[in-house]
Amino acid sequence: MQDADPILEITDVAYRWPGRAGFSLTVPHVAVAVGESVLLLGESGSGKSTFLSLICGTILPERGKVDIAGVDITALSGGARDKVRAEQIGVIFQQFNLLPFGSVMDNILLPLRFAPARRKRAGNATVEASHLCSALGLPAGVTSAKATALSVGQQQRVAVARALIGQPPLIIADEPTSALDANSQIAFLDLLFEQTTTHNTSLLMVSHDPRLGERFDRVIRMEDIAQIERVAA
Repeated sequence: MQDADPILEITDVAYRWPGRAGFSLTVPHVAVAVGESVLLLGESGSGKSTFLSLICGTILPERGKVDIAGVDITALSGGARDKVRAEQIGVIFQQFNLLPFGSVMDNILLPLRFAPARRKRAGNATVEASHLCSALGLPAGVTSAKATALSVGQQQRVAVARALIGQPPLIIADEPTSALDANSQIAFLDLLFEQTTTHNTSLLMVSHDPRLGERFDRVIRMEDIAQIERVAA
């Protein structure tokens, strides 16, 4: 967290969804340091999903810069943005987004197919995948099982392993604890922080639950970093 250059920096970004029910989102400045854990709080409709889409480059702002590991992804082609996202960002989706007919190993290794540098960092990728499964408390031999055969808790851990493999410097977690009870939330965060701390990985986690804040280096709120203007119907 002492590095001079942040892993993520957003500067003077503005985006407007089209249509009568659209809204505009403006973010003057947000930065996440290398190795820092940040909790982003916001209620439904506060612009969190749009904000994450801008970070990941799946939508482009009308103006401003989104720097990932020193690269302004807004200046890149679509293919180049996809490559930066695959190399630099591991994403834990709220609904996990596992391939239902793929094995656990297929799901964990999927990001490496699109990220040669990340694949190189993984070394022997199947061995790293197995180590991650073990570290995340998944049973021995689970890598050959179908994703649909696992419990919800096990699927969640597979989603974490997929985000972590190849040591991407930034993990984005979108409401990963929303469906968990208090004890399961604690266990999940213990596992996640253990893995991110080991590799000095930055973590930006989105939630609506302020009780999680004590676990993070910093808590920010959508209303403090972004302005939303809704289009009147």
